[in-house]
Amino acid sequence: MPTITIKPAQTARERRIFLTLPWKIYRRDPLWVPPLLPDRRKAIDPRRGVFFRRGGEAEFFIAWRGGQPVGTICCAVDHPSNRETGLQESVFGFFECIDDGDVARALFDHATAWARQRGLSSITGPFHLDYEDSYGVLIEGRDRPPAILCGHTPAYYQTFFESYGFTPSRGDNIAFALDLNKPSPALDRLAQGAQRAREQGRFTVRAARFAEWEAEIDRVHPLINAALAHLPDHRPWPREALQESFAPFKQIADPELILFVEEQGKVVGFFPGVPNLNEALIHANGLRYPWNYLQLAWWMRQPVRCLAVKSVLVYPEYWSSGASLLLFDEMLSRARARGYWWADLSLTSTDNPKTPMLAERLGAKIYKRYRVYRLEV
Repeated sequence: MPTITIKPAQTARERRIFLTLPWKIYRRDPLWVPPLLPDRRKAIDPRRGVFFRRGGEAEFFIAWRGGQPVGTICCAVDHPSNRETGLQESVFGFFECIDDGDVARALFDHATAWARQRGLSSITGPFHLDYEDSYGVLIEGRDRPPAILCGHTPAYYQTFFESYGFTPSRGDNIAFALDLNKPSPALDRLAQGAQRAREQGRFTVRAARFAEWEAEIDRVHPLINAALAHLPDHRPWPREALQESFAPFKQIADPELILFVEEQGKVVGFFPGVPNLNEALIHANGLRYPWNYLQLAWWMRQPVRCLAVKSVLVYPEYWSSGASLLLFDEMLSRARARGYWWADLSLTSTDNPKTPMLAERLGAKIYKRYRVYRLEV
């Protein structure tokens, strides 16, 4: 068997190989949604990628055997996050590997050595230089493609990570599916509770104001950090990263489905729903070739059946106030009126004491589970 070697992806050709290896890994997987190559190229570009612009360090590596690429990994240090959290941690991502344990071990050996050389104590991932987009390893849920911002990995990845000694970094991240058209006593009870909260007159629900985009980001930024601060391994969101993450939503979202709840003019909750564009992107081949843009244009004109609701953020002091009920009820009403069949509620952590409980009370069912891993080095 030829030797496995790990080499950095430095030239334009090597970067292209690094980014396109998934087309080899998933070529027979009908559930895989190819990532958009223009976005991935930007993410790994030190001149343009938001991870680098906010002070991160990253290198990209390819595993070779017999002259063929057989795996990839990115090794990175989020220096601002480490300073803020006091951690000495490396994050890794872009882990892709053929079904061969020797290749996986070689990639993990390289990532741990890379971290040790920098005096770091652990590695955590997979994250693709982004803490919100397609992170983690898929543990369960292989009956349908992922929704937007959720990932997909082969079943054998879990075995590779756990046999090497990785353990869960935190509670699993879960995605719920909610049928919007099926009669549901749970949703009837939600509507009744929301109506009681509405009659109290304490809160007002409004749509996003895209004409005030920067001001809306300023309202969400303190809210997202306060609402998620209780979670283990929470990394505070820099405003720049939040703005970068939300930028695509301005192009694709219906502002009437990006909801805020206010008390006397102060934003106390945020609930964004966006079309699940993965229904179109699964047919677009990651925009790898020029004709893929024409394919995407055609599929983008087709009705989207799933509304992806990516967060429910409420200041902790309002968790029991009825604000969340109002947001859910208003979102469901508007989504049904626009013809959506089901809602993806993703991702939330099993460590979160509120959101999974609320989703289950609505009658939503877990349909995907992802795991982030950690290893002491």
